[in-house]
Amino acid sequence: MLNYRLQQEAFEKAHLSQYAQKSADTKGRQAEEPKCPVRTEYQRDRDRILHSKSFRRLKHKTQVFLSPEGDHYRTRLTHTLEVSQIARTISRALRLNEDLTEAIALGHDLGHTPFGHCGEDQLNQIHPGGFDHNDQSLRVVDFLEKRESKPCGLNLTEEVRDGILHHSGSVLPKTLEGQVVSFCDRIAYLNHDIDDAIRAGVLKSIQIPSHIVNELGESHSKRINTLILDLIENSILSEKISLSQAKEAAFIELRTFMFDNVYYNPDAKREEIRAAHIVKTLYYYFLEHPDQMPKERYNDYVSGEENESVKDYVASMSDRYAVNLFKDLFIPKFWHY
Repeated sequence: MLNYRLQQEAFEKAHLSQYAQKSADTKGRQAEEPKCPVRTEYQRDRDRILHSKSFRRLKHKTQVFLSPEGDHYRTRLTHTLEVSQIARTISRALRLNEDLTEAIALGHDLGHTPFGHCGEDQLNQIHPGGFDHNDQSLRVVDFLEKRESKPCGLNLTEEVRDGILHHSGSVLPKTLEGQVVSFCDRIAYLNHDIDDAIRAGVLKSIQIPSHIVNELGESHSKRINTLILDLIENSILSEKISLSQAKEAAFIELRTFMFDNVYYNPDAKREEIRAAHIVKTLYYYFLEHPDQMPKERYNDYVSGEENESVKDYVASMSDRYAVNLFKDLFIPKFWHY
């Protein structure tokens, strides 16, 4: 049988940038496995993430607005797909490894809690040692996602694991593909959150400072296009992914504007007190009643990971699962209707 993987690895060596991460040069997996005759290592990682339960749950996890009315608001899943699309466009233009970029992008938010950053903040306050969705995303792929008779969770390559762990924060990913995803995460969420905030009536487009509009563009598509082009032009034949000085300054100012006017806006966050209460109540309930958790989390609990197993269970919940579970546990049945 013809080994298509070897053909693809040879293509990467011949055509990708000297700064691209080649599939054949991966640092490998935590547990050694036979290689696939068709797919490269990063294509396998992408597929494992795409078919995971954690990835499917993203469709019912909040991005910014809790329980929005309407079908067009972003969820954590649609955000992930937008990051993947933007990141692949940039990686292709820079002749980086598109498969590695896609795998990191699809896995970067697997550790997010229900109710967006509100849920993350609450778990960070009550869980011993705190909570960080970057660390939790890595824990999901390394440990929580199980495959039949397979060790080490999804057993992803080191480069994908590094990109997931460092997609946000002060530590840069080791690969340019990981750096592309880190930028695209911010490009995606700032622009689609503007779109959703306008739809929700929390923000008006005329509120965005004119000098930011002049620098980045007046519409969702123009801002994304401006940032993509600038990122490509400033990163060609470079060992680092970066924006130009002018675009980066406008981008940072736009982020500050969004925090001041949307992310901390009481109208956008009016449900957060109740959402935080649900997360906190469920966390302490399962600490006291671990036997009511799913079998795999209870097994973790009795093996010595008491708080970790409860944190893992609560963090894994979708918004609607958490709400329905809270109703079943604490709201009398005759009050449900």
